[in-house]
Amino acid sequence: MNVVVVESPAKAKTINKYLGNGYKVLASFGHVRDLPAKDGSVLPDEDFAMSWEVDTASNKRLKDITEALKGADSLILATDPDREGEAISWHVLEVLNKKKALKDKTVSRVVFNAITKKSVLDAMANPREIDTPLVDAYLARRALDYLVGFNLSPVLWRKLPGARSAGRVQSVALRLVCDRESEIERFVSEEYWQIAAELKTPRGDGFTARLTSHDGEKITKMSITNGDLAGQIKDMLEGASFVADSIEAKPTRRNPSPPFTTSTLQQAASSKLGFNASRTMQVAQKLYEGIDIGGETVGLITYMRTDGVQMAPEAIDEARAAIGARFGDRYVPERARLYSSKAKNAQEAHEAVRPTGFERAPDELKKYLDSDQLKLYDLIWKRAIASQMASAEIERTTVDITASKGGKTAGLRATGSVIRFDGFIAAYTEAREDGEQSDGDGDDDARLPEIKAKEALAKDKINASQHFTEPPPRFSEASLIKKMEELGIGRPSTYASTLATLRDRDYVTIENRRLTPEPKGRLVISFLENFFNRYVEFGFTADLEEKLDRISAGELAWKDVLREFWTEFHAHIDETKELRVTQVLDALNEALSPLVFPDRDDGSNPRICPTCGTGNLSLKLGKYGAFVGCSNYPDCNFTRQLSSNGSDADAALSNEPQELGTDPATGEQVTLRTGRFGPYVQRGEGKEAKRSSLPKGWEVASIDFERALSLLALPREVGEHPETGKMISAGIGRYGPFVLHDGTYANLESVEDVFTIGLNHAVTVIAEKQAKGPGRGRGTPTALKALGDHPDGGPITVRDGRYGPYVNWGKINATLPKDKVPAEVTVEEALEMIAAKAAASGKKTKAPAKKATKAKTAAKKTAAAKKPAAAKKAGAAKKTAAATAKKD
Repeated sequence: MNVVVVESPAKAKTINKYLGNGYKVLASFGHVRDLPAKDGSVLPDEDFAMSWEVDTASNKRLKDITEALKGADSLILATDPDREGEAISWHVLEVLNKKKALKDKTVSRVVFNAITKKSVLDAMANPREIDTPLVDAYLARRALDYLVGFNLSPVLWRKLPGARSAGRVQSVALRLVCDRESEIERFVSEEYWQIAAELKTPRGDGFTARLTSHDGEKITKMSITNGDLAGQIKDMLEGASFVADSIEAKPTRRNPSPPFTTSTLQQAASSKLGFNASRTMQVAQKLYEGIDIGGETVGLITYMRTDGVQMAPEAIDEARAAIGARFGDRYVPERARLYSSKAKNAQEAHEAVRPTGFERAPDELKKYLDSDQLKLYDLIWKRAIASQMASAEIERTTVDITASKGGKTAGLRATGSVIRFDGFIAAYTEAREDGEQSDGDGDDDARLPEIKAKEALAKDKINASQHFTEPPPRFSEASLIKKMEELGIGRPSTYASTLATLRDRDYVTIENRRLTPEPKGRLVISFLENFFNRYVEFGFTADLEEKLDRISAGELAWKDVLREFWTEFHAHIDETKELRVTQVLDALNEALSPLVFPDRDDGSNPRICPTCGTGNLSLKLGKYGAFVGCSNYPDCNFTRQLSSNGSDADAALSNEPQELGTDPATGEQVTLRTGRFGPYVQRGEGKEAKRSSLPKGWEVASIDFERALSLLALPREVGEHPETGKMISAGIGRYGPFVLHDGTYANLESVEDVFTIGLNHAVTVIAEKQAKGPGRGRGTPTALKALGDHPDGGPITVRDGRYGPYVNWGKINATLPKDKVPAEVTVEEALEMIAAKAAASGKKTKAPAKKATKAKTAAKKTAAAKKPAAAKKAGAAKKTAAATAKKD
């Protein structure tokens, strides 16, 4: 009997079928141990000794592996073929050695790039040992991320209350987003004009030509900067005669792109399918692990975490055969195409992402795949097969035209192209049912009619159009990943988690698929750029990534890299601890001036308080983060929340109430105001005044008297429940819109539902909620997933409560981000959420209470009394920092 260890249970089931009765395949469920979230997990003063901890769930799996080994001859470690997979195998082996579970059993490591019977059996026939340099690279990366998060985050919390944490790679990614926002703010738009002529041949065929010169001067995009000059040129062209001077038809060839890497797959899925990086990787993981195809589970694509662009020789042969059979011999190039990556720091040890079988075309798998799986597989299959197809042959035609009038001349140019042989483009255009265009590898130039040299052309119309230069666009997930890859920042396996972490920490928001930095994110980056600039430099981070790659290649010793980093970093941390908060605020006021002090419509000084007129505005730090306040406080209580949109600066700047009308029921004035926590509406004055914050998504400019009254009238009575006779009400709470009946809360889909929901719909929503079982206040919700024990003791679980799914540990409940699937929460993510929740609420992160004797309880109280309060807080901060370090 041979025991095989893989990462996922889905993979284990499939591989067990391939290997047969002589093997028992067990899953590790990912990593089996990690650095505990406490001080001392990495000890720089002890040659970077690392302490590892196994959680409860992993203990059970390791116990199963140990039991299976008792009657086995060998252990085969078959985790994923990347740095993380190698580390998991190393961890499993380390634990089993400590348990003395191996004795005289043989141990081998196998890797396969695809979950097909051939790939698995070939791997089993070619075992190797654990790749020590690859493990060393993992250890170095894990220690670096731990040391940065564990040491830098507490400094950030002390100097910028409300900030979550600072990670090694995430901070640099956030800097890219914030730098782009600063570019947009500094951008000054410039006017320019474009002139084009709509012309016709003597045969009546029309085409468009653009102005390229005027009176002997070359015309570029920015040459015509005002309407007067554009008008003069247009007038000249209106009465001009046009002649086709020269025609050049030049054949060109277009070559296909290489198969997908992790990053290019994420970019293509974002731009063509609208998938974010996390969604792409989740779907790809399922395609890799296997889909039931007619009763057999088959892995449809190769491993999806790679930056290699080359396919295996046997896959190239298979692709060429499939091309000949499907498209014809002319589409098969004479020689196979070979690719190499242009990405900085790319490691090409693994294949590109490709189908495991080119005979399985997307149209043949429709009945087995869901919508997302089919779309992604279609993208991968076409890109891979096109990469080995013949070049497209395109004829580009350029026509240069002279316009003359009264001794003045102008030059115009018309261009077009014709596909003479579609080549690889056929892979993208074949059998399209929805009119979809090519994936961008085709050619979109207009086709020109037949034009003869020296023939006169007739003018149909002259167009002069005004344009303005636009600022650079905000990053999308796809363009940010591309930029990170170009700079050599991060690795293929980290891009999705990096972007998800920026969203989860509220450092960025995604609107219309574009990343916009939140004020909190810009504050963090401004702080790091001013006081930790070296550690958010692109070159420094890329250089560190290169050193990690050299460790994995066996060229550098991992502890040497850690020593070099730690010496300077630790000294910098110590220096920054001495910073005064006033120094930090002065630096942030200057660096974030467009955000903190946006220009006012009346041209007045944006740094002067609009309420008292004498105080200076400045950033202030509070328990919940940064805000803008007046220097004359407490005499002047002006405050303003930071806004990522300075366009409505003065509406938000003024602390003066904006009168909306008089409530007909009470006779009190209804006003719109802005406070420290954002805009709100108020009825009346004084402590008894009714107030209501604006719901998320409601803009200040949209608030009128009617909307304000509807907010102030909440909670709204919907009607009596037909069975109980008790009132159902609707309102907006901390966790969003809801309906309430007899202690049962049920979430509503949108804020607008609060004002429009009727009795029948409300009864249905309440019934659906009750059918799910009791929520908070009515018993403890059933655990959806057990994650194991917390490092300080006590179980961590994922539960579904009244306000949605959350992570629970003892008395701490941390709500899951909206886009997080409860079943996919990892223990690392849970620890971070628990630590962040504890830090925000001021709760002490101690284990749930256990039964104890009176003597033990008294002893614990005595020991706790002796421990200084400051030390307790420091310990809690360090634990939180360690947990956040795991996200990088």
